[in-house]
Amino acid sequence: MATLTTAGVKISVSTQFRQDFSALNEGVYFFNYRIDIQNSNEFDIQLLSREWYIFDSLKEASFVSGEGVIGEQPILKPGEKYTYTSGCELSSDIGMMKGFYTFKKLNSDDLFQVFVPTFKLEYPAKLN
Repeated sequence: MATLTTAGVKISVSTQFRQDFSALNEGVYFFNYRIDIQNSNEFDIQLLSREWYIFDSLKEASFVSGEGVIGEQPILKPGEKYTYTSGCELSSDIGMMKGFYTFKKLNSDDLFQVFVPTFKLEYPAKLN
């Protein structure tokens, strides 16, 4: 698990290779990633958007951005945690992702960035 805290927000990421959504003979490697977001601040925050850098060892790196995560823009009160699972398809057995979220402090409307730690996307058989 990769973990990083920025501006009082802790991000933890775990990954899982999904054989059932992959087609290795066609160069399709699918991974799920689970992200836990915990607000350690003394104020409410709202996740507004995400920016991802995706590295695939057989393709050019890509960038993905959008509002919220999985169609939501969650509000976290002090001490609360929000968890979601999403996925990424690669054309190779080794890759990685990193990025950041843009949050808003609800007491002031100030925006700030929270970084997501770099996490690996690796086909388990490749590690043997």
